[in-house]
Amino acid sequence: MTDTAPRRMTIDIWSDVMCPWCAIGYGQLTKALEQLEGEIEADIRWHAFELNPDMAEAGEDQSAHLQRKYGRSAEEGAAVRGQMKTIADSAGVSLAYEGEGEAPPAMMWNTFAAHRLLAWALESAGAAKQTELKLALFRAHFNQRRNVSARDVLLDVAVSVGLDREGALAALNDETLAAKVRAEEKQAWDLNITGVPAMVIQGKFMIPGAQPPESYINALRRVAEKIA
Repeated sequence: MTDTAPRRMTIDIWSDVMCPWCAIGYGQLTKALEQLEGEIEADIRWHAFELNPDMAEAGEDQSAHLQRKYGRSAEEGAAVRGQMKTIADSAGVSLAYEGEGEAPPAMMWNTFAAHRLLAWALESAGAAKQTELKLALFRAHFNQRRNVSARDVLLDVAVSVGLDREGALAALNDETLAAKVRAEEKQAWDLNITGVPAMVIQGKFMIPGAQPPESYINALRRVAEKIA
């Protein structure tokens, strides 16, 4: 804690709902901000990045997708998932199925509609509510294994965090929001963001990838010194 008012800064996060490292990175960032309480406060905004923009409406089995995209064997995929789980646990993030009975297959979905909904949440309800929606979408995908490309699922998730169902439906049909999502994706390209999460502090200082809390703490403190 310091005797002066905390330094307030904006963190823009390019991310995809399908991205486990994005959930982990946010968990690590949250831990960092908890340790910086009274020193630094952050306004967090989420921006669109599609890992699989050409994903078909039917989706694809996750294991098959990763094998096709990265050439991983089943054994290699299991090893990567084990390493990821260890890091996720340290970040306080669960990527495990939490429903009743046997887990349905883990799937990859097209996320354009989800990004449109997130853009609407930021415009209509502000950054805090957008983050609430983002975390609910993470839960729907990773913990509940729901199809987050389906309109009824997206509308239910929006309502679960207190957003208006009719407004959410209108957002999913809004071509202006579709153009905004495309613009955010182009901005990522212009910023040379080729993987997510990518966090941009105060519009100019980038932190790529999911980092340990200590790395976020050091980076945020350095930025605070530069903008003092």
